[in-house]
Amino acid sequence: MNNIKISNSIAFSHDRLSIYNFGDDFLSEKSSIDKKLLERGIRYRDAVQVIVPTGEYWLFDYGVVVFWGVDEDERQALIHRIIHENTLPIERIEEHLRFSFSNDVKINKDTITLNNHDPLTRLAVSHALAQSSKLAEFELQAQNTIMDYSHIPEALANYGKISITRKEVAKIRGTLFSTKSAIILHYGLLDTPDFFWEYPEYESAYNQVARYMEIHQRVDLLSKKLATIHELFEMLADEQKHQHSSFLEWIIIVLIAIEIVIFFAEKLEELLL
Repeated sequence: MNNIKISNSIAFSHDRLSIYNFGDDFLSEKSSIDKKLLERGIRYRDAVQVIVPTGEYWLFDYGVVVFWGVDEDERQALIHRIIHENTLPIERIEEHLRFSFSNDVKINKDTITLNNHDPLTRLAVSHALAQSSKLAEFELQAQNTIMDYSHIPEALANYGKISITRKEVAKIRGTLFSTKSAIILHYGLLDTPDFFWEYPEYESAYNQVARYMEIHQRVDLLSKKLATIHELFEMLADEQKHQHSSFLEWIIIVLIAIEIVIFFAEKLEELLL
């Protein structure tokens, strides 16, 4: 384990806590983010802490940034650099809360209260906030996919078939599979972070915020949505098989009809002779 020293003396410009989700390409190899941002910080597994004059922020490798007390100008300047230097889409998921310090760790009415000024406590809380933001992204993907193709089961219920070509069905299946795979491949992000294997004393702070954000319940609901996507995927596969089987059956019927016509034509020819 690396010996990492994190300063406790951080001056926060205000009590605002901001979470931004910029997407998976944020810190990927193809990202063009200014590497000096990372060099200025201290890495802790999948998170980097950067201290600035007005507060601190934590950058997570999966595209989420959590700002603690950083003033508006400095925060917007960083966001501007991220968006334009990485050609990331302007659309982003963001959320804002408040934080304070007292005797206990608790969260109420979107205000997080910490019981100390330890940066690792803020990291524990940031993990839960970042996961909640990433989960919101997955939820939106699943919901949009279900809404985009909700007409398919309705068409089957009303007409007994889907009036689209095999190529279109194949494209839809590919899109559904891509969405499902993207979410499942990232499911590990929603597990308890490895950080707490080394520092279990901070896990209670994480659990407090995770419960408030209803992360476990939302993961269960997302799993059900994924199951719905899977059922839709299977239904499309069955419909495609049915359409293909029907096509083959018609080919067989036509061939048999042709053979019958040829047979009777031959017989008629024999009678005429």
